[in-house]
Amino acid sequence: MINKRLLIKNLLAHNDENSFYDKKRKINLSQKEGKAKFLKHVCALSNSNPKNNSYIVIGVDDEDNNIIGVDFFDDSKIQNLINAYLTNPPIVQYENIPFPHLPDDKVVGLVTIRASDGLVSLRKNIWKYYGGAVFFRDGSISMPKVFDIEVKDVNSKIVSAIENHALNNIELTLDGVFYFMKKRKDFNPQYKVFKEYFVLCWAGQKKQVKDEVFFSRVDIELINEQKRLFYSALDEVSISYSDDKFSIVEYVRLGLQNNFKYYKLEETTINFGDNAQYSIDTKLLFEPPQFDKKTLHHIYNANNALLDKLKKTLALNPNEEADLKNLPDTYLICYLNGFEVALHKLEELKLHLKSYDASIYEAYKLTMRILRKVKYN
Repeated sequence: MINKRLLIKNLLAHNDENSFYDKKRKINLSQKEGKAKFLKHVCALSNSNPKNNSYIVIGVDDEDNNIIGVDFFDDSKIQNLINAYLTNPPIVQYENIPFPHLPDDKVVGLVTIRASDGLVSLRKNIWKYYGGAVFFRDGSISMPKVFDIEVKDVNSKIVSAIENHALNNIELTLDGVFYFMKKRKDFNPQYKVFKEYFVLCWAGQKKQVKDEVFFSRVDIELINEQKRLFYSALDEVSISYSDDKFSIVEYVRLGLQNNFKYYKLEETTINFGDNAQYSIDTKLLFEPPQFDKKTLHHIYNANNALLDKLKKTLALNPNEEADLKNLPDTYLICYLNGFEVALHKLEELKLHLKSYDASIYEAYKLTMRILRKVKYN
């Protein structure tokens, strides 16, 4: 099994960006431009490497290879985006890889691309790229090209050597467990070995509600691969496990006018099989709460007035400051109740919240994460 942290180090040390690997400071899949550029790179790397894995490393400074990290990204539906926009879509996996020197809320994103049979091209228009376009890697650049020659397999031996140098061993596994237990000592850290091979560590603040146990500030890592499976500083989750599976049910807190409830968002199940195989299945459980339309119209108009004051950098009174904390959630509720224009308001809100208050911006990112999961499903 490949240690993904070691794999990233080997990729960064091996060479600059080339025809089987790319690096990015960050990606933005919430905007069409960001989606289009990501799809272009996936298309180019897949076409340039039909016989081996290709990689995109996210959270690395382009100039000096400094690992700066990005936010945890748990979009299990990224394959849906690939399937929707690419013909002969490759298999694409996004993984979150923690590094010891990064803050707890930062990881390095690792995108693994495995080509399928046949040429990969854009299925339809997106941003400034036209449907039918074909991309290849030209050194470190993804370029549109006319496909009129057979692609030569020149990278398989190099990629295989890099992956072999990143294989896990018992020392790396033990170091990973000890580091996790020490780092998370204030959050009830635990570990379990599944199928005599897989080591899973998790931690979180425990909370008892009647007969149910929930956890917040949850961190879950698969130590064998040095990858983070779940992380949240805010959400509450329930955790259950048996000898061959580990399940997480994530809850979100939503409501209006100080009347909040917890709603199930998504269930993630890690199934551990024999012969060192495992799979991760996700199931959306979210049922959007429905509210009175007249009440929502009033709240939506009040939200817009508050957003206008933010745009004009006007001072907010104490009541408006309190409403601002719930602004992302209330816009989300409006959108889930049929106010389509609330989605555009959420996008407008991003820039203004980012510069106004860091803690409210973190809540905004959580709201957008919920929206992304709902939209993909």
